[in-house]
Amino acid sequence: MNQIDLKGRVAVVTGAASGIGRATAKRLGADGAALELWDAAAEGLAETADSTGGTATVLSVADDDAVAAAAAAAERHGRVDILVNCAGIAGDIAPVAEADPAEWRRVIEVNLTGTFLCCRAVVPHMVRSGYGRIVNIASVAGKEGNPNAAHYSASKAGVITFTRALGKEVAGSGVLVNCITPAVIDTAILGQVTEAQVKYMVERIPLGRMGRPEEVAALIAWLSSEECSFSTAAAFDLSGGRTTY
Repeated sequence: MNQIDLKGRVAVVTGAASGIGRATAKRLGADGAALELWDAAAEGLAETADSTGGTATVLSVADDDAVAAAAAAAERHGRVDILVNCAGIAGDIAPVAEADPAEWRRVIEVNLTGTFLCCRAVVPHMVRSGYGRIVNIASVAGKEGNPNAAHYSASKAGVITFTRALGKEVAGSGVLVNCITPAVIDTAILGQVTEAQVKYMVERIPLGRMGRPEEVAALIAWLSSEECSFSTAAAFDLSGGRTTY
């Protein structure tokens, strides 16, 4: 593993109980960052905190008040340098004509509104300190759209354009905002979708396999560092060759 220097930095990682969030917490911690870990899954979050030495806060990223309180608590370090928004859900798979409007709202609330709320809570502190790195986890589905997953695809398209808008808003402040658009990654979220849906996604990847959470975490680590200094409002593909734009 190549070392990224994050010593002295404070990182908030959402969705840290499993998958990309847990891999990110482990990577950023190994690179020297102090960790504030947020997730709604208490048991998994405790396991991540135990293995990384991070501080666990159980919350839903769609809860305005809980996010604001957790961000205020994280400022006890005197700084919040990094925010990685990994929290997300796949939602029930269904064609649009059969989709439950409540499920549409639930996916949008967690994936898109949750990203907005976490950024909204942390950005003012970063701007005041003159430094910050934000990495939002979108998806190739946000670029191409996956059939029978319109809610997920729309939420991730929103994350991409939200990232671009916020990155431009804070350009020149020392805060850089980027997102990653992975293809299918081998995580527990795949338990929320059908085998047919997974097969459809993997078949479209020229490298012929799913990505690993650690591969995503490696890119996140660089985007979270001072070495990332001229990229903002950008979407970085991690798709095994699936995306071409």
